[in-house]
Amino acid sequence: MRISKFNVLCHELIGLKARILSHPDPSLRGVEGVIVWESPRAIQMDLGSRRITVLKPGSTLLLQMPEGEWVRVKGDELLGGPFDRARRMVRGEGCSAGF
Repeated sequence: MRISKFNVLCHELIGLKARILSHPDPSLRGVEGVIVWESPRAIQMDLGSRRITVLKPGSTLLLQMPEGEWVRVKGDELLGGPFDRARRMVRGEGCSAGF
């Protein structure tokens, strides 16, 4: 299944371009890069000159889909790995971003 705004929460995020809209750490707001690693509670972004780790809880991200469309996602919706998020979908909790 191809990643889209309708199923982004059930997919692997690695390789997607991301921009941090809000975060409990104000120094991370506005940071943009490519997601290169994901754990259940954090993502790692390559900013070109360095890599940073961003905690998912409390954050709001813009993720760029392969077609170029940007999707707004709450970090709390991204908690867990892709397999855990897909399992939530099977239980009827959905896979599309809540915005």
